[in-house]
Amino acid sequence: MARVKAVLGSTTVRVVVVLVAVALGAYAVVDQWSQVRAGFADFGVGAILGSLALVLVSLAASMQVWRSLLTAAGSRVPVAAASRIFFVGQIGKYLPGAVWPVLAQMELGQAQRIPRRRSATVAIVTMLVSLAAGLLTAAVAAVAGLTGSVTGGYGWAFLAVPVLLVALHPRVLNPAIDRLLRLAHRPPQEEPLTARAIGTATLWSVGYWVLNGVAVWILTARLGASGGHAFLLATGGFAFAWCVGFLVVLAPAGAGVREVVLVASLSPVLSLGEATAVALASRLLSTVGDLLTAGLAAWLGRGRTPEAEQSND
Repeated sequence: MARVKAVLGSTTVRVVVVLVAVALGAYAVVDQWSQVRAGFADFGVGAILGSLALVLVSLAASMQVWRSLLTAAGSRVPVAAASRIFFVGQIGKYLPGAVWPVLAQMELGQAQRIPRRRSATVAIVTMLVSLAAGLLTAAVAAVAGLTGSVTGGYGWAFLAVPVLLVALHPRVLNPAIDRLLRLAHRPPQEEPLTARAIGTATLWSVGYWVLNGVAVWILTARLGASGGHAFLLATGGFAFAWCVGFLVVLAPAGAGVREVVLVASLSPVLSLGEATAVALASRLLSTVGDLLTAGLAAWLGRGRTPEAEQSND
């Protein structure tokens, strides 16, 4: 175990992992661009830039989900440092396997004196909160008027909602976390997560889903689907597609299934070709957003010490 920690903590290993992840993310951008460049002419520059801006704001909301939980768990991290840990760590999702973002955040958090067990715990709870909020957003959109809501054959994913809500209740969540820490021969949490902390993180997560829904809706509007029904399909469809991709896909960042589900969700208001163009454009903008936020966070944080960040907070 000590040797594994030494390897993971090596600066060389961390740099190599980040470079490989960035290379895979960049490759995804090139690959997606080759598929959607013809459709971009229909969207227009204004719609693309507007959607990208919303994606970037949504990523900031996503970071706040993680940061609010980290604060509640006992580590108050300045926004600049939190952005660097979270956004650079998220690039790890472009590597095969869901463990890389968690490992990256654990190692990057060491510079801010965040215990590894706390980083791991908060990363996992962040995933659960995001998944629960995404499925709830999709369900609310369906109830609000998605006549014949299309789920692409993955409607069973909604069965996870009651399980997640029970699992996120503090009386269930905290004992489960402490038990897992004991099994890993680690001390229990210093600051158990409260209902208020879970609720705050959930609100940030709902904001993330809605912002991404508006980003998709802007694209559908350029193709003629601009009404309230299209907005519900875009918002609920994006959230549901991401959650399904998280639940059933082993490929990095839910590639493949997410697009299939989003196309199915948009099919009541767009043709197959138009819905496919929107789904691929959405994936491309999400990837560009991940790379931009990681690059900006790393650039702004160069040469900064934890003490300097704390004094400027």
